[in-house]
Amino acid sequence: MNLATEHKALIVALDDYRQLIDTIPDEQFNQTPPGGGWSFAEVYSHIMQASLGSTVAAEKCCRKTGVHTGKGLNLKGMLFFLLGQFPPGKRKAPAVVENLTKNITKEEARNLIIKMRKRIDGVWPLLQHSSNEFKISHPGLGMLNASQWFKFSRIHLQHHLKQLNRISKKFSTQVTN
Repeated sequence: MNLATEHKALIVALDDYRQLIDTIPDEQFNQTPPGGGWSFAEVYSHIMQASLGSTVAAEKCCRKTGVHTGKGLNLKGMLFFLLGQFPPGKRKAPAVVENLTKNITKEEARNLIIKMRKRIDGVWPLLQHSSNEFKISHPGLGMLNASQWFKFSRIHLQHHLKQLNRISKKFSTQVTN
């Protein structure tokens, strides 16, 4: 895993989130899209909160305050990192994720993007010398080390960019009376 490439891809993804938010009409940001699902605001809330949590986990691994273990990824985790993406199909977010996801304002979303960027830039130097033996459990993928948490953040951010594009399409195909 090339950490420099992952770092650059994370920054690009955050820039994409920042640019996209300015294209979303204010009146649609907190609206449930036609056909249901999360609003733009809920996606921003989810992805930024989850990403911040991932950087905390990565930092704990870097600082050797995670679990020192030989355990690693489960089968789902191995597949996730092998493919570099979530497996196809819809999945329900774990309850802990659902409870953190809420409608937020555009300003709150922008502030979370800035906070996430600072966290990435703060964790990035620590990753250069992190041990693969210190890990934190992911609810679905098994035990992840610092580099894996960093890569997970990038894949997760890119995954939800696709979701935001699907939401945009739902609104653009909505018939108005």
